[in-house]
Amino acid sequence: MAFKSKTPGKGLTRKSELKTKAPLSSQGGLTSRSAAPKLPSPLDEKKALQKRTLRALERAKKTAAEAGVDLSEWESDFIDSVSDRVKTYGRAFADPDKGAINGTLSLLQGVKLREIRQKVKSRAAKNADDEN
Repeated sequence: MAFKSKTPGKGLTRKSELKTKAPLSSQGGLTSRSAAPKLPSPLDEKKALQKRTLRALERAKKTAAEAGVDLSEWESDFIDSVSDRVKTYGRAFADPDKGAINGTLSLLQGVKLREIRQKVKSRAAKNADDEN
């Protein structure tokens, strides 16, 4: 046996009453908890996705500027126009066949953004190796 009582006939007893700040209620349990997490509304999720997309576009442009990598004119226009469309319409494409229904970028726009970020990353690493 893992636990042996020092007084085998008595069992466990409490010396003082329970000390709680709030009175105990008989309707306790999981249903009475009011601190349940509130789920975000679909509108909040959509706005958060738009914000993340705009941050990703700005981060790509900012990283290129900080690394000293010159984006082509087309790439700069692409980032600017996609940002404007996301700000104005909430998404950067109109045809639902080109991307997710609740997405802000089409599949090809996402691929192009990843290519731009990869280009900046590889050229920045190349420039850092050349300086050392």
